[in-house]
Amino acid sequence: MIQVEGLTKYYGERAAIRDLSFDIARGEVVGFLGLNGAGKSTTLRILGCVLLPTSGRARVEGLDVGAQSHAVRQRIGYLPDTPPLYEEMDVGDFLAFVARLRGVPSRQVAARVAEAEEKTGLGEVDTAPIASLSHGYRQRVGLAQAIVHRPALVLLDEPGAGLDPQQLVEMRALLRGLRGEHTVLVSSHLLPEISQTCDRLLILKDGELVARGTEAELARRWGGGGSIEVEVRGPRERVLEVLRAWGEVRVRSEAAGVVTLEVLAPAEARPQVARGLVEAGLELLRLDRGVETLEALFLRLTGRPEDAA
Repeated sequence: MIQVEGLTKYYGERAAIRDLSFDIARGEVVGFLGLNGAGKSTTLRILGCVLLPTSGRARVEGLDVGAQSHAVRQRIGYLPDTPPLYEEMDVGDFLAFVARLRGVPSRQVAARVAEAEEKTGLGEVDTAPIASLSHGYRQRVGLAQAIVHRPALVLLDEPGAGLDPQQLVEMRALLRGLRGEHTVLVSSHLLPEISQTCDRLLILKDGELVARGTEAELARRWGGGGSIEVEVRGPRERVLEVLRAWGEVRVRSEAAGVVTLEVLAPAEARPQVARGLVEAGLELLRLDRGVETLEALFLRLTGRPEDAA
């Protein structure tokens, strides 16, 4: 779906991105991770035919984003960091307007608008002026305009920016709903948003691609293997004895016979860890992927040395 080769963009003498090369397969949901200023938005703007690169090439479905930009635009849906909304219009009228701009045949516009509103939970505000909507609903309208024409590729730049915790949960559900029907490239520095929605990660630092792969692959290569959080009812020493078979164990807390621990082991080891605890006669109350794994990995790859330490 996407082929990027040696992509570079200069603003004056400053390189926003340098020599980026990566491929994204059809149907993948890929996360673009990086600190502010890492080059995520610049890359998306080039793929979205908003900017031309200084050098290098980018293709969408084999089409060059510079030389064949009109054909590329017909195949993509793009949500920039500031949603492109006409606030004086009602939601439904705006989406119908965008659908027509995107070349949807007139007889199909109403059905496509209804489909986009259903996917993004906008049906109840179809006749509401966009100016009257909350920030969360405006983000939904931005996502709806990006998918109303059923594009093959959806580019999303910080779709969770400014959302409250409940809205973030809803946005993650919306993004997961795009899987299979669209290829998605989503840029964010909100780690849960990326971890819970993406098949694969591309990590940028200072305009350069420093790592790529699934979260598990990156953890094995860069993060020391990840971690598992466990909550067990039973004697502390017995719990430690069982868990040490999988790696270093850190006790987080202990109260009323319940021990909460972190095991430095890959998330893929969770089934074996659970089985070992149960077979040892211990009461397993909770077992989760370590919540700090991606955060630590992100800081190690993109932050200052003192951050990673």
